[in-house]
Amino acid sequence: MTIISELFSLEHVDIHSDNFGDDGFLRAGLKLNHLRMIVAIEDSGQISAAAEVLNISQPAASRMLSDMESIVKTPLYERVARGVVLTTFGEALARRARKILLELREASREIGELKSGKGGSVFIGAVTAPAMSLVVPAINTVRKTFPGIEVNIQVETSNVLARELLAARHDFIISRIPDDLNPRLFEVREIGVEKACLIVRSRHPLLKKKKGPSSLAEIKDYDWVFQPPGTLLRRTIEDIFLSRAVRLPENIVNTSSLLLTCAIICETDAIAPVAVDVAQFLASQSSNASDVRILPIDFEINVKPYSLITVRERALPPSARLLYDLILEESIRQAEG
Repeated sequence: MTIISELFSLEHVDIHSDNFGDDGFLRAGLKLNHLRMIVAIEDSGQISAAAEVLNISQPAASRMLSDMESIVKTPLYERVARGVVLTTFGEALARRARKILLELREASREIGELKSGKGGSVFIGAVTAPAMSLVVPAINTVRKTFPGIEVNIQVETSNVLARELLAARHDFIISRIPDDLNPRLFEVREIGVEKACLIVRSRHPLLKKKKGPSSLAEIKDYDWVFQPPGTLLRRTIEDIFLSRAVRLPENIVNTSSLLLTCAIICETDAIAPVAVDVAQFLASQSSNASDVRILPIDFEINVKPYSLITVRERALPPSARLLYDLILEESIRQAEG
């Protein structure tokens, strides 16, 4: 069954009645913008936000939804206190629409690559630690073996990356599945555990003391640089404090920027949690970043395992499959080494 024909086999909708033939929705007036709208509604839960995505007014978006319901001949959404939710029929249409939009994006990519003579483009997302330890080595291999492949990388939190993946903006991600998303939407292969540490500047008072690693009680009163509230590393550090009945730090700067984190660390006595791979990289550089040091501590910071994640029943393009396999091989090599 083709992607287009899948659209016309929506659950609970009798498209084989007298009202619809094999191309009934198309003949009834279903358009590409209708598909974009239903996907935007599912992603945002707000008509106003969906209108912004399509660059139209909210009244125009409401009329478009009404047109879609007339075409499909069934309710597609319901109003709730904070916006709208899709009905079972709307969810079915959105699921097929997302696949169609992805196929069109892949068609555009493939034609563009054929025109330019390039070897293909890959769009991936990763949390920081595997981006450093796995993606960079895989990219180095790709550049030597297949120099025509263009790699596009987004380094972000799992919450952002998983939603970008579902929106077909990434081929695959190295991340975790957020608690508020349905895990059945994804294919997951666990490939590593992120180990974190604390970084400080080379002249930090805690590095000058002679009595070994620092305890939670010793570090709680310093300034801290954290990732934003709710992020996995932030929650992990907070759980460590709580589990040991140590008061949480009070003087905190929140930022997702590694560059800003380093700038604050190098200029103050603040402490920041980062992935071990990132800390080792920063401490090895012959620049101002080399002022960063790993603070010896008497406890471990182990973050939830990360995985190679794709969307279920969405095939990877050849160039993306190549990079996926290289990252998987690199993770196995590092685990065995």
